[in-house]
Amino acid sequence: MAKKVAKVGVKKEKGLLYFVDKNGDVSCAVMARGAKKGGKPKKVAKVGIKKEAGSLYFIDKDGDISCAKMVRGGSKKKKAAKKPVKKVAKKKAAKKKVAKKAVKKSKKKK
Repeated sequence: MAKKVAKVGVKKEKGLLYFVDKNGDVSCAVMARGAKKGGKPKKVAKVGIKKEAGSLYFIDKDGDISCAKMVRGGSKKKKAAKKPVKKVAKKKAAKKKVAKKAVKKSKKKK
C-alpha cells in the first residue's frame, strides 16, 4: 500500500496532470487530448523530497505526495511450442510436386 511522504494539500483542477518532478516538487501540465499536445509543466508547490529508487511517487486524492513500492517482474511468459507439421500436409505437397513434374514432361513431349 501507499504511504504519505509529505502533506502538501494541492487543489487539483480538471484537465491538468499533477506529478512529482525530478526535484521532488509538485508540478502540473495540461493533459494531451487527441490531436492536442500537452503543455509545459509548471511548479505548483516546492517540497524537495528525496526520491528512493524502486518507489513510485504520486499526488493522492488529498493533494499530498504519497509513494508505493513499484511492482517489477511477475511470472515470465512461456515460449510458444512449435507445432509439428502434419503428415497429411506433407503428402499433399508431395502429390502437387509429382503433378507438376508430369505436366512439365507432357509439355516437353509435344
